[in-house]
Amino acid sequence: MISTKGLTKIYGPVRAIDALEFEVRPREVMGFLGPNGAGKTTTLRILSAFVAPTAGTAVVAGRDVVSDNLEARRRIGYLPENNPLYDEMDAAEYLEWTASVRGLRGAGKLKRIRSSVEACGIGSVAGEPIGLLSKGYRQRVGLAAAILHDPPVLLLDEPTSGLDPNQAAEVRGLIGRLKAEKTVLFSTHILSEAQAISDRIIILHRGRIAACGTPQELLAAAGGRRRLSVSVKAEGTDPEAVRKKLESLGALACGDIRAEGGEIRAMVEEAEESGAVDLRERVFQAAVESGWTLLELKRGEASLESAFRELTQ
Repeated sequence: MISTKGLTKIYGPVRAIDALEFEVRPREVMGFLGPNGAGKTTTLRILSAFVAPTAGTAVVAGRDVVSDNLEARRRIGYLPENNPLYDEMDAAEYLEWTASVRGLRGAGKLKRIRSSVEACGIGSVAGEPIGLLSKGYRQRVGLAAAILHDPPVLLLDEPTSGLDPNQAAEVRGLIGRLKAEKTVLFSTHILSEAQAISDRIIILHRGRIAACGTPQELLAAAGGRRRLSVSVKAEGTDPEAVRKKLESLGALACGDIRAEGGEIRAMVEEAEESGAVDLRERVFQAAVESGWTLLELKRGEASLESAFRELTQ
C-alpha cells in the first residue's frame, strides 16, 4: 500500500532522509520511531505529496506521489503534527467545508460527515467552536477531517502529541479501530504506544532506517537479552572490582555501575551462551564468596526502550 525506493530529501547541506526503502502492507499499522531530527516528519510530508523528494520514488495506494500527485492525495488522509484548524469555525462547519473541498456533494457528503463524526466520537462537540475545544477533541476533529473522504491510507504525524493519558488512549483506540479498513503509518516518540498498536515498527536514525520489524524482532536484532539489576553493599570495595567480579560470572557486559548511598548498583546483561543457567544463582554465590550484602537482584526482559537506545546511539 506504501512503497518507497531510494527516497532522499536534501535541504542545502542537510540530508534529512537518505535512500529510504520500506513497504507498508494493506491494513497494517506501522509505527515510525526516531530521535528528533531523524527524518520522520520529512518522510510523512513526502508521502502525503506535500513535499517533493530530492531523489527516489514513493508510491501510495498505487499512485506515485510526484508524477501522479493529485490522485495520490485523493487516496491519503494526512494529519500533520501541528493539526492546522480554523478556530473560528465549529467542528461541524469545518468538516462540511473540508468535505466540499474534497469534492463531496449531496447525500454522499452528509453520509461521510456523519460517519467521520461517529468514528471519532465528536458528536457532543460538533456545534462548538474549534478554538474552545480541548487538545484531545481538536486531535479528533483533525482525524475526522483526515478520514472524511474515506482514504485507504492514513499518515499521522505525532497524533497523540500533547494529549493527557486518557486522551492519548482514546486516540490509540481510534487508530486500532481504523486498522480494520485502512493502512496506517504514524510517527511517535512514545515507545510503549508504538509497541501497543503497531504491527511493525521502523526506527529512523540520522535519515536512515536503523531497523524495521515487529517489536519482538527489533528486540532480537538489538540483542534483546535478559538483564539483571544488581545492588550490593560492599564496604571498602571499589565499583570496578565489583564489575570485574560480575563479568567473570559469564555475563556479556556489566554496564551503568555506580556507587550510590552506600550501595553499588549495576546492570548486568546475560550472555547468549548462558543458556538454561540462571545467572542470579551465580551472582548470589559471588556475593557470599566476596562478603557482599545482596540488597537487590531482579531480572527483566530487555525493553523496546533499550533496543531503541542501542539502535540510535
